[in-house]
Amino acid sequence: MQHFVVQVANLQHLHFAEIICNEMELSAKARGTGIAKRTPDYIRQKMLEGKAVIALHKNGNWAGFCYIETWSHGKYVANSGLIVSPEYRKSGLATLIKQKIFQLSRNKFPEAKIFGLTTGLAVMKINSELGYEPVTYSELTQDEAFWKGCQSCVNFEILKSKERKNCLCTAMLFNPAEKNKPRRWFDLGQQKVMERLLRMKQTIFLKKLRITKKETITI
Repeated sequence: MQHFVVQVANLQHLHFAEIICNEMELSAKARGTGIAKRTPDYIRQKMLEGKAVIALHKNGNWAGFCYIETWSHGKYVANSGLIVSPEYRKSGLATLIKQKIFQLSRNKFPEAKIFGLTTGLAVMKINSELGYEPVTYSELTQDEAFWKGCQSCVNFEILKSKERKNCLCTAMLFNPAEKNKPRRWFDLGQQKVMERLLRMKQTIFLKKLRITKKETITI
């Protein structure tokens, strides 16, 4: 990891905003999963507010990024938009970025619950190591502004059909009130189980969505 510098983003990094947004969109399309779209101006604002972490290679190239969002008047915090440049993936950089943004979140909002929605097993594993646990959607913020952000996700129809109680993403939460509670739910032996559950979840939801659409057309 000596090839990377992971730091809180600032004024000097504003010019990377376009690259970051483009890579977020390309990555989501490649995975076939949804992501709430963000504009370069939104990314720049996060940098200026000190609510973002950026990773640079020692050669100066952009390598990764993640930012903080707050909801319900600061009671909930989300570490969103985690992205690593394709050439630096599988290097362990995502873990370093998640660790840095998690610590930044804890420093800025020590009493807030930190949550995330993800379809990625790698992110779930990192979250678990940081102290997150899988939860139901009802334990997340109910701030309408947060859920409105899901409208740009390709899976939004699934979320809507489930009345915002479930979707393809897995919800995970870190509760500072329980930070001393021992937890290591994502052991190596459970990864294959999680993979099967995620595939089953995706198959069931997509099948139900196709049926619903067919019935709507018929009516």
